[in-house]
Amino acid sequence: MAKQLKAVTSKLGLPLVFKSSFDKANRTSSKSFRGPGLAEGLKILEKVKTTYDLPIVTDVHESDQCEAVGRVADIIQIPAFLCRQTDLLVAAAKTGKIVNIKKGQFCAPSVMTNSAEKVRLAGNQNVMVCERGTMFGYNDLIVDPRNFEWMREANCPVVADVTHALQQPAGKKLEGGGVASGGLRELIPCIARTAVAVGVDGLFMEVHDDPLNAPVDGPTQWPLRHFEELLEELMAIARVTKGKKQYKIDLTPFRE
Repeated sequence: MAKQLKAVTSKLGLPLVFKSSFDKANRTSSKSFRGPGLAEGLKILEKVKTTYDLPIVTDVHESDQCEAVGRVADIIQIPAFLCRQTDLLVAAAKTGKIVNIKKGQFCAPSVMTNSAEKVRLAGNQNVMVCERGTMFGYNDLIVDPRNFEWMREANCPVVADVTHALQQPAGKKLEGGGVASGGLRELIPCIARTAVAVGVDGLFMEVHDDPLNAPVDGPTQWPLRHFEELLEELMAIARVTKGKKQYKIDLTPFRE
C-alpha cells in the first residue's frame, strides 16, 4: 500500500504521510482484529519508512507507548476518544514529534483549542487538529463544515478525516449476534470536496486495494483504483478555493 500510495502522490506532486496502526485498541468488539502489537507494528512501520522514504503517523493509546513510537513515527496521533487525556497529550508532546489530535466525536470544536494548548504547554509547538465528525444519534456521524473554521482557533493546521467521519458506529449487526461499525463509503468524495473547498491543510483518508476484505474499517475504505482520480479532483478544487480567506464583511449601506 505504501508503494502504491507514494506512486500516485509523487505523480501528482502531493506530500504523503503514511498511516497505519500497530494496535486498534478501541474496536467495537473484543473479537475484532487489532493489529500486530507495539513491537512488531513499529518494526513494520520503520521498514515502510526506510524502504519508501515516507514520514509515518500512527496512534498511541497509553502514555508509556509514546517514547517508543516517537523513535519511529514523525507524527504521533491522539485518537478521538482520548483527545482530552492530559497525560497522554503531554507524553506525546515530550517526544518532540508533531502531535495530531483527532477531535472527539462528543466534543465541540472549541475543545480542540484546549487540547492543542496542553501540547504547547508541555514544550512542543508542533501540533495539529483533525475533524472526524460529531455523533448524531446512536449510529451516525455528521460532518459540520463550520468546524473546519472554528477549529482554526487552535492556531495550528487543521486536517479532515474524510473516511472515519463517515463511519456508522456500531451500526452493522453481525450474524450470530453483536455489532460492528458500518459506513458510507460512497460519500467520501462529498466530504473530501467539502473539506478542501473550506480550506483544510490536509486530508486523512483510509485507502485499500481490497476494501471488502480489509480487516479494519472496511465500509469506509476508499478503493485504491479510484485514489488518483479523486486526488486530481480535490487538487483542482484546492487551486480555485478561497476557503482560508476571511472576508471583511462591510455592513454599511450599499448604494451605486
